[in-house]
Amino acid sequence: MKFSAPLKSDSIKIMLLGSGELGKEVVIEAQRLGIETIAVDSYNNAPAQLVANKAYTINMKNKNEILDVIRREKPDYILPEVEAINIDALFTAENEGYHVIPNADAVNKTMNRKNIREFAAVELALPTSKYEFVTTFESLESAAKKIGFPCVIKPVMSSSGHGQSIARSQLDLSNSWELAKEARGDASELIVEEFITFDYEITLLTARNENQTVFCEPIGHIQQDGDYIFSWQPMNMSETAKEKSKEIAKKITDGLGGRGIFGVELFVKGDEVYFSEVSPRPHDTGMVTMITQSQSEFALHIRAVLGLPLNFIDYGAGASAAYKSKNDTFNPLIDIKNEAFTDTSFVRVFGKPQSHKGRRMAVALSFDKNSSDKALQQAKELIENFSD
Repeated sequence: MKFSAPLKSDSIKIMLLGSGELGKEVVIEAQRLGIETIAVDSYNNAPAQLVANKAYTINMKNKNEILDVIRREKPDYILPEVEAINIDALFTAENEGYHVIPNADAVNKTMNRKNIREFAAVELALPTSKYEFVTTFESLESAAKKIGFPCVIKPVMSSSGHGQSIARSQLDLSNSWELAKEARGDASELIVEEFITFDYEITLLTARNENQTVFCEPIGHIQQDGDYIFSWQPMNMSETAKEKSKEIAKKITDGLGGRGIFGVELFVKGDEVYFSEVSPRPHDTGMVTMITQSQSEFALHIRAVLGLPLNFIDYGAGASAAYKSKNDTFNPLIDIKNEAFTDTSFVRVFGKPQSHKGRRMAVALSFDKNSSDKALQQAKELIENFSD
């Protein structure tokens, strides 16, 4: 493959639609290969915009605004990095010959929980929890009674766990309904899921292109209010469960097709594995790969997009801990003790221009050659020394 330089007539161009902290790392990896990067988001000075060659701020739900910036820049690859995006614009761009990653249909399926659940459970016959879709509070009550308590209630379209809750009895349904309706994204329809009493859940990062599919070591994680706060790699699991996880991940990513990295979320109970969700882009729990692998999930994403070999080296065990702001301010200031920067730990500050309570602003990363548990404990201790 021939590599050029940014801002030249023959530059390879990658456009990100969504420019948060994950997109920032994608841009950095692309820049290392001399690729021209264009970061697009709905607000100014988003993390990826700070490091890209060009930046645009548009209404990401507006089809014409998305198409205008695509036609103006003519990128070789379009990387949707958020769920809150006009999908019709992606299909139109693809029909005009632009290369959407992994493809517009995959983005469409995965951004909507109804689409991806029916694709996985019905078309691919993957093991999943029981589920029903509802549009009214009365149908929510009926579905919850049928599936049983506790049950998980989510909008069919939302990001980072927004609007997700667990109803443990009928008394919780009203609160779950209101929480889902207030979530960003499309809350016109909700999914009611059986609460599987799983032992743990994992993210299996799966990178693929036309020539190769590779799996990172499984990542364990802890969520709070539907959003990740800790992750570690590798997750200690049986070989049987690991192989079943790979089989499910291969089947869902082959079914979706295209190039790039996918974050396949799975529930594990003993040796049984259930499909939960999949994101056709780097996954927030996968930030741990910045300290555990020779090629992070972001580097693998760029390699997959370009059709390059996907081989990498596992360095050892590691963990990540997300720092969420405790304040609302237009001038974020994060106080991080020097002890967070050692030979086995470091920090990534996202550089978001505004903070609000609960917004993810930084991540602490720790490494231990042999023990995920020790790495996780270290990450938890590091994050306790953060403040804002």
